[in-house]
Order: sequence, then structure tokens, then C-alpha cells
Amino acid sequence: MPAPKAHDWIMDLNAYVPGRAHVHGVKDPVKMSANESAFGPSPKAVEAIKAAAAKVMRYPDPASADLRDAIAEVHGLKAEGIICGAGSDEVLTLLIHTYAGPGDEVIFSQHGFMVFPIQTQAAGATGVAVPNKNWAADVDGILAAVTQRTKIVIVDNPNNPTGAYLPWSEIERLHAGLPEHVLLILDAAYAECVTASDYEAGEALVEAAQNVVMTRTFSKMYALAALRVGWLYGPAHVVDALNRWRMPFNVCSTGQVAALAAVRDQKHLDAAVRHNNTWRDWMTAELSSLGLDVVPSETNFLLVEFPSESPFTALECNEYLTKNGYLVRALPSLKKHLRISIGTDEQNRAVTALIRAFMNGSPEGMRDD
Repeated sequence: MPAPKAHDWIMDLNAYVPGRAHVHGVKDPVKMSANESAFGPSPKAVEAIKAAAAKVMRYPDPASADLRDAIAEVHGLKAEGIICGAGSDEVLTLLIHTYAGPGDEVIFSQHGFMVFPIQTQAAGATGVAVPNKNWAADVDGILAAVTQRTKIVIVDNPNNPTGAYLPWSEIERLHAGLPEHVLLILDAAYAECVTASDYEAGEALVEAAQNVVMTRTFSKMYALAALRVGWLYGPAHVVDALNRWRMPFNVCSTGQVAALAAVRDQKHLDAAVRHNNTWRDWMTAELSSLGLDVVPSETNFLLVEFPSESPFTALECNEYLTKNGYLVRALPSLKKHLRISIGTDEQNRAVTALIRAFMNGSPEGMRDD
């Protein structure tokens, strides 16, 4: 008996694989695989979550109005240009499905956030992966890839999974070279982590152009990953198009009040950023001293390249860290690399010590301990 048939392009998809949280045989592993904030959420956000618990029988505000007002106030934006979603994943998905479909092309970096190619294929569009340059997006490569079929260009800046970034002058150059009908999406999920003086997340360009949007998240430095809250800032016509079909109650009430409290607690955010940047620099120096190639990062993780020769490969090191209770991210597209999230003081010291022991010892012998 025939059954309903999904689109071929859906059945050909490889689903997103999140960073590991559990491993058989390893009790209470330390998770440093998903770029979560080890510093934790604002205590004010936690209190807001507790206060909201008694009202979970009510639907949330479909417009996330109070949260949008708070984001606008803190960032100096127009609230009517903001849409909140279930993480930046949702608003990115909305954008891709709204502006691309069968016969269209979406351009992104070869090594970039995996949601881009997955949702492009889910929309029936064709993904065009441009090789990275110095681990960030390659502006010249992207502009050379634009065709009449191009509908969207996405730049995750800083880049995930590499940690590299493009200075603002390069983003301006990219935008200037794009046709006006091509939507430029600036995914600034890690903007709060950046210390580079020539970086901008994209707000000014959104307000100056009709074909630019910026996406952000509360899952990283605000440490609200479990509540799934993200947002975008875009021109009126984009906001109108997305509001016509997004889910009406897409951000839960606890997520809205927690994010509102978090964005207003910039003192806690500043402390989280200081913690991240201090340990990012420390781990970069320590791992580099072992002869490992660490990509200069403007995020809350490090991309670390291991030698090609066994026994000091990324795969061997990943196995050793897992055995010792530390979960980092092995990347199928970057087989010589591991991505390591910044953790607590103790976790950062411990995972670095384990990698040092791995590099200085015999991994085969270690696995026999």
C-alpha cells in the first residue's frame, strides 16, 4: 500500500549532529563540545525563570514585545525591526525558507555553521559552499560565486567552527559587491565574545540597507541555551514577511523573561566575557606551546589542529579525552582538528593537562591504564 512520500531533497539530508553530552561507559562527563557558557546565566535570569514557573498554563506573548523592547534599548535598535525566535536557528531557518527555494542558490562558507546547508537543502534550494580564507569567510570567493540564481549569502562572523572573523571593512566590501536583490545574512551568534577593535555585528548596515539582516542568540555568552532564545534585526519588509508565517508562540514565556533579565544584566555579561577571554588566551598559549596549531579565536571555543602522524592525531586525542571524561567536538569536515569550548577554570586546566599528557606520552599505553 503506497505511503506519503517526502521530497527527495529532504530524504537526502544528513541531520544536524549536536555536540556530545553523554558517552556509554563514562559517568558524568565534562561537556566542552557545544560552545555553551561555563560561566552560567545571570542570577537575575534564574530568578525570572522561577517566578515564571507558576504561569506556565498561559500561552506566551506571541510578539515577545517586552523582550524586543529590552533588546532594542540595550543595543540602541528599533524594536519594530526585531523578531525573536527559538534560538537563532529558528530565525535563520525562517530567513532561508522565506527567500530561497527550488532553483535558487544560497552561498555560505565551506567550514561554517551546519544549519546553513541543512536548511538550504530542506528548502529545496542549492547550497554553494565557498572555501574559507584564513579560516573566515572569503569575500572574493563569495562574490565570484554569485550568479543570477543567488538569493542569499550567509556569513557567520565570527565563524563556527573555526573561531575566525572578518573585519568590518570586509563585510562592507562584500555587501557593496552584492546585487541588491540578494539577501545578506550576518550571523553574529558570537558577537559578545569579540575583542577585535575592527569588528561590528551589523546593526548599522541593517539600518542603512534593504537587503541585510543580523541574527543573534542568548545561547552563548548569556548562557540560556536550554531555553532557546534568539533574535534578528532586519528591515521592515523582511520582518513583515517572516511574521506572516512564523509560529505564533515560538518563544516560551520562561525564555522571554529570562532573556529580558539577562540582556538587562550587562554587568553579569561583562564578567562572563572577561572569563571567556582570559581563558581563551590562556588555553591558546598553552596548547600552542605543545606544538599544536590553534586558530586565533574571537569566540568561546578554540579550533585546534593536531599533527597528521599517529599517535598524535585529533582522533587519538579525542578518544583519550573521552576515556578521561572530557567531551570535545570532533569535526567530520576537519579531521585533523578538535573544537574545544571554553569551560570553567578547573575544566580548562584539566583538559589542557590531559592534552599535554597525550602529546608527551603514549596514547596506546594510556588507553591500557
